[in-house]
Amino acid sequence: MPLFSHRQSSPLPTTTTSYSSKLLKPLKPTSASVPTRTPLPIIVFSLISLLIGLAGTIFAVAALRRSTPLPVFRCGKSEDTFRAFYSLSNNRNLNHNAGLIERPKLLGFVGIQTGFGAADRRAALRTTWFPSDPDGLLRLEQATGLAFRFVIGRSKDAKKMAELQKEIDKYRDFLVIDIKDEYVSLPWKTLEFFKAAFQQFEADYYVKADDDIYLRPDRLATLLAKERTDSRTYIGCMKKGPVITDPKMKWYEKSGHLIGNEYFQHAYAPIYGLSAEVVVSLATAKNNSLRMFNNEDVTIGSWMLAMNVHHEDNRFLCDPRCSPRSIAVWDIPKCSGLCNPAIRMKELHAMSMCSKSPTLLPTDADDR
Repeated sequence: MPLFSHRQSSPLPTTTTSYSSKLLKPLKPTSASVPTRTPLPIIVFSLISLLIGLAGTIFAVAALRRSTPLPVFRCGKSEDTFRAFYSLSNNRNLNHNAGLIERPKLLGFVGIQTGFGAADRRAALRTTWFPSDPDGLLRLEQATGLAFRFVIGRSKDAKKMAELQKEIDKYRDFLVIDIKDEYVSLPWKTLEFFKAAFQQFEADYYVKADDDIYLRPDRLATLLAKERTDSRTYIGCMKKGPVITDPKMKWYEKSGHLIGNEYFQHAYAPIYGLSAEVVVSLATAKNNSLRMFNNEDVTIGSWMLAMNVHHEDNRFLCDPRCSPRSIAVWDIPKCSGLCNPAIRMKELHAMSMCSKSPTLLPTDADDR
């Protein structure tokens, strides 16, 4: 900002001669001129201008030296912490006032459900089948058409949120949704996940998976890319079973009297997928218009039954061991997921059959 410089010079004596057609009046002698002092308001204004100029210069230098923080894209109160890197790498068109102009178009969006006490599981996944850096996530998306994020809610515990933020800053692989993250709220968390995923991504399929399964993303992509005649599809490893009405037992169902003695067919909770048309119905459903049961897999299954969707049973989503066609491996029926997942995940990944076998065998060509 330009500074103002005020110079004060001594005024020259001024002689004014007035002529009259009648008289010539003598002039009074002028005294020597005395220099005047600079007015106080001008001095104050100059100092203020100087301070403003210095402050502006300091601010500009600091702004240039400070790295620009990566933006976090929000839709409602959900946050995709990877989208900043995603947009910079893929040169997506951005509207900084309203987030993204368009949702990324994908074959599938896969949300890996996780919690505040599962940092060891996430670490194990990042050393096995789940990429450990944004570049790896982007390459996997480009290779398979699938985007992967860890899905987590929020906590009132400031320490937990601070630890989560450190992990977010390091890996950028979370979809943070607006719900209190606790085990008893899993049905609500799952619904919020599908709503947030639909708002953030335009996918043909939305997949819910747990953080304690060994997954082959390439084979999952092949499964989702399969041509189907029904646009309303529910894909999973389907099951039935007795309704547990004893409060002392695991998988107790408080509203079991509404179901009867046996559950309707529904997918195991560790992994299942819904087609876009089904998720649209969930994403636009009014609050409290969907019944919630104690167990998340039963809750989703009840919605699917009411929506009259096509149930696609695939046993390779619940394979107890790695095979040439296994998609998701976990210790069924001993555990709902892998037993001791942080250890078992690495053990499975070290096996060639799990991590290095081909996506498809020649005999699988007709099953695409």
